Amino acid sequence: MTTYKLLWVDDEIELLKAHILFLEKKGYEVETVTNGYDALDEIASGKSYDLILLDENMPGMSGLETLNRVKELLPATPVVMVTKSEEEHIMEQAIGAKIADYLIKPVNPTQILLTLKKNIQQKEIVTVHTQSGYQQDFARLGMQINDASSVEEWKDVYRKLTYWELQLSETESGMQEMLSMQRHEANAEFAKFVRKNYINWMEKPEQRPVMSPDIFKRTVFPLLDKGEKVFLIVIDNFRYDQWRVLHSEIADAFAVEEDLYLSILPTATQYARNAIFSGLMPNNIARMFPELWVDEDSEEGKNLNEEPLIKTQLDRYRRRNTFSYHKINHSGAMEKFVPQIPQLQKNDLNVVVLNFIDMLSHARTESLMVRELASNEAAYRSITQSWLRHSAVSDLFRSLAAQNCTVVLTTDHGSIRCYNPIKVIGDRNTNTNLRYKLGKNLSYNQKEVFEIKDPVRAGLPSPNLSTAYIFAMQEDFFAYPNNYNYYVQYFKDTFQHGGISMEEMLIPLVTLRGKKR
Repeated sequence: MTTYKLLWVDDEIELLKAHILFLEKKGYEVETVTNGYDALDEIASGKSYDLILLDENMPGMSGLETLNRVKELLPATPVVMVTKSEEEHIMEQAIGAKIADYLIKPVNPTQILLTLKKNIQQKEIVTVHTQSGYQQDFARLGMQINDASSVEEWKDVYRKLTYWELQLSETESGMQEMLSMQRHEANAEFAKFVRKNYINWMEKPEQRPVMSPDIFKRTVFPLLDKGEKVFLIVIDNFRYDQWRVLHSEIADAFAVEEDLYLSILPTATQYARNAIFSGLMPNNIARMFPELWVDEDSEEGKNLNEEPLIKTQLDRYRRRNTFSYHKINHSGAMEKFVPQIPQLQKNDLNVVVLNFIDMLSHARTESLMVRELASNEAAYRSITQSWLRHSAVSDLFRSLAAQNCTVVLTTDHGSIRCYNPIKVIGDRNTNTNLRYKLGKNLSYNQKEVFEIKDPVRAGLPSPNLSTAYIFAMQEDFFAYPNNYNYYVQYFKDTFQHGGISMEEMLIPLVTLRGKKR
C-alpha cells in the first residue's frame, strides 16, 4: 500500500493532534511545523511531499506569502489552504495562486480526508472505479455486439465503446488491451452487417438510415424550411471520439443535439463529401454532371467542384436559398474568415469545410515526428483537442454561439488505425488508397474483403465494364506484393480511411444552437 506524505503548517498545530492521529491511522505520514519559515526550510532541505496543508493566518510570514514561496519551490505539489477567514479577497488570492482546495475552520477529519483523496488519490481511485465499471459492462457489451441487427443498435454499441475508450485512456488501467480486442470483435461483426445490408440501402434510399447523400434533404433543408439561418461545418476526417473531445470544449456555449449517421462507401472524401454536397450517389454525379466528377486516375484535384455541386442540389429541389461556400486549410484563413461571420448571416446557408484533421492524418503517415506525437488514439485526440482549443477554430465556435443561427456540424468520413496488411494485385491504373481498390484486373482473397462486382448497384461509377471495387475491413490495409516489406513497414500503424469500420462509417451529425443568443 502506498504511503502518502503530508506537511501540515499551522501555528496552532498542538490543537490538531486528534486530526493528525486520524490521518496516520488512515495510512498518511504527517510532518508538522508551526510557521512558514520552518515549512520553507523543510522543503529547501530536499524533502518532498504529496500535499501541503497550510494555515492562512500565522504570525510572521502569512499563509499567502508562504503559499507563493512554496509554489516557487514545489510548483506541482498540491496545497490546501486552511483558514478561519471567509473574506472573499483572501479566497481569490489563494485561488489565483493555484491552490488545490480551500477549507474553512473548524474542519473535521472527514473533510480533510476527502480533500486528500481528491487531490492525491483521485487518479488511483478513478482508475479502480473505471476498470471495475468496464469489467461489469464487458459481458453486456459483448452481447450487444453479437445481437446488433440495426443501425441504431450499432450506433449504441459504438457510443459505448467510445465512452470506455475515453474513460480508460484517462487512467492507468490495464484494460485497454481488452477494450481493443472487444472493438476488433465489434468491427468484425459490423463489417458483416454492412456487407449484408449495403446494396439494399442503395436500392431503397427512402427506407435506409441517414447516409451521405441524405444530409441536406433530411437535416439541412428542414432547418431552412423553419426559417433558420444555417452554418454547415464539415470537418474532414472527423471521428466520433474527436467529436466527444470537441463537445467538452464547446458544451458551455451551445445546446447540443447529437447523432451519428452512415458514410457511404468508399469512406473517402472524393465520394462521401461529394455525395453530401450533391445529394447524389457518385455514379449519378458522374452521369448527370460529368464535368463535376473527377475519375480516380485523373491528376485533377478530387474536391474542386464542391460549391457547384451544392448549387446543383439546391436547383434540383427548386430551392431559392442563398448560400456561401468556404474551404479553410490553415489558421491564417480561419482568422480572416471569423470576422465575416456576422455579415454571412444574410445568407440562408453557409457551408464551411475544415481540413486540419485530414491533414494531420496524412502528416502522421508521412512524418516520423508527427507519428511520435500522435503515437496512439489518445495522443491523436489530444492533438485534435489542442487544435480546437488553441487555434482560431475556437474563435469560430465562440462567434457562431453568439449569432442567431443553427450550426450543423458533421464530417464526410472517419478513419481507423491500421495494423494488418492483406495482399492485393492490380494493374498500373489501380488507385492508391490503402482501404479500397477499384480496377478491372484485381487479384485478392475474397474472404478478406467486401467486394462489389456490380458498382452501379452500389451507386458507384464504373469506368470499365469489368470494374470491381474491394473494401478493407477492421484494421486491414492493402499492400502490393512488390516491395511488400517496405510497404508494410511504412504504412502499418497509420490512420487510413476508405473502407468498412465503425470509426470510418459511423460519424457525427450534430446540431448546435448558441445558449446566449
